[in-house]
Amino acid sequence: MESVTRRLLEKKADYQNYSFSEKQNNAFKAFFDLAQEFESFEEFYALCVSVPKVFLDMDARLFAPGLAREGTPVLVACSLAEELYVPAPAYIRSSEEFYIVEETGGYVFPVRGKVMRLNELPFDASDNLLGMLEMLPPAPLTRDGQLFFQKYANRIGYSMHNRFLSARHVEHLKFISGLVADIEHNVIVPNMVYKLYLRNLQGLVDKNREVERLFSEYVEARTETDPELRTLLAELVDVNRGLWQEFRNINGHYKNTSLFLETLFRRSHFDEGRLTARKKSCNMKRDVIEPQLERYMDKFVAAGIVVDDRLSHVPEEETILVVDVGLMAQVYANLFSNAIKYTEVPEGQAGESRRRVSYGRQLLPGFFGEGRDGIKYNVFSTGPHLTPDARERLFEDGFRGPNASGRPGAGHGLAFVRNVVELHEGVVGYEATPGGNNFYFVFPVT
Repeated sequence: MESVTRRLLEKKADYQNYSFSEKQNNAFKAFFDLAQEFESFEEFYALCVSVPKVFLDMDARLFAPGLAREGTPVLVACSLAEELYVPAPAYIRSSEEFYIVEETGGYVFPVRGKVMRLNELPFDASDNLLGMLEMLPPAPLTRDGQLFFQKYANRIGYSMHNRFLSARHVEHLKFISGLVADIEHNVIVPNMVYKLYLRNLQGLVDKNREVERLFSEYVEARTETDPELRTLLAELVDVNRGLWQEFRNINGHYKNTSLFLETLFRRSHFDEGRLTARKKSCNMKRDVIEPQLERYMDKFVAAGIVVDDRLSHVPEEETILVVDVGLMAQVYANLFSNAIKYTEVPEGQAGESRRRVSYGRQLLPGFFGEGRDGIKYNVFSTGPHLTPDARERLFEDGFRGPNASGRPGAGHGLAFVRNVVELHEGVVGYEATPGGNNFYFVFPVT
């Protein structure tokens, strides 16, 4: 409020100092109104030169760089009957200040864009110039007239800048839409074929194990068994055991990758410009938590982190929630991934020197109000507590705490967690608990 009020007061003082005529003020009003109405660049450019002609009886030319090859300024609009999209005459030069053209008696005013987001324009505007406006008054402009057209050229620049950004965003959205279609056609659909390959592979592994069983019965049934047969049987058992383990690894990786692919590249995300949920009933522990824990377990072990679920409060009985399984799986993937990066030896815990992670669930009666219980899920990790500033900004997109130095990441994971939880009408939070840090979310019990 303070910054906005300050700028309003500055503008109020400026307007009191301006001595614009009623026609000039009306020209401003008409430009502001119609700049919102006309959608195409051609109509907008025509508006820029038509307003001075209609309200002030002055002809005008508008030149814009970057719209022709190699950024050569071209004539994009003119109130006179002249050919458009031709190179600007030699006397038109880029300038941060207005200047008078002796050959025509005209005044050329710089059309400036916004200082911010210049890099998003479709041409090089590092000098903050989007074009030049040439006014052809029937008589020399007064000081007030010069000031008016400086302000008018600025308004053209701001509107033009917004239009370029809008056009770029539309092109960006079209590109994303086409990219999503390509991903769906060339990645997700072909990826589904792997399910058939894996089913066939499982059939062959099962057949091999059946051959192993029959071979074992044959060997055991013989009164005198050739030692080479027993050696061969042992090798077959070992190979089959390895094949079955590798099949389980590949199948688990396929399921997790497919789940994330189909969830992240869901067309509805891109159509609506936000995360969208496809909810269904699931067992949170079995369908969401345990697959991600299994995925990260080797990394926990390699990092020397003990995963302790003895105090997890996650019961063995069914816990059914209506959630988007794919999105929730990514929530736990982010939480487990962060735990691997940031878990440290606990502070102030006598006799405790292990780095430890635990996960849990807890029923919170009346959490969302009278008669509206909540169910709390958490991932705890040992280590120093976060600073007060980090706690406040923890779930902001792009924020990384002081303990993140030298560790991979972009500060997006916890913001993603917050978005997914809020999509499920839940809340996220952080607790500094004895020995470490507890990240949690609470869903309403339906």
